[in-house]
Amino acid sequence: FGTGYSSLTYLQKFPIRKIKIDGCFISDILEKGDDNAIVRAVIALAKTMGLKVLAEGVETQVQLDFLRKENCDMYQGYLFSRPISPEELAELAKRPPLTTDQGAGQDAVDN
Repeated sequence: FGTGYSSLTYLQKFPIRKIKIDGCFISDILEKGDDNAIVRAVIALAKTMGLKVLAEGVETQVQLDFLRKENCDMYQGYLFSRPISPEELAELAKRPPLTTDQGAGQDAVDN
């Protein structure tokens, strides 16, 4: 949410269940006050409207900790997994689900 064709009017026009925050706001969330304020505001808006929030581009534990503190519901990014092939996805789908505490974590970011 926040780039391209995402507009606040769409929140009223379409039956949505979640808002996805664009990764460009997540990458510098702790360094840029504007990004921080935008992410907090989007999460607060979504929660007020009864929507779930997904943050994309989560690459560090610090970003994840911030988003958890702000009550973001879902996360995606290199902190959890690098892009994988269809074959790897099929194998991964056969395994039991992981919680965020069991994910690749910082080791994946460092590699």
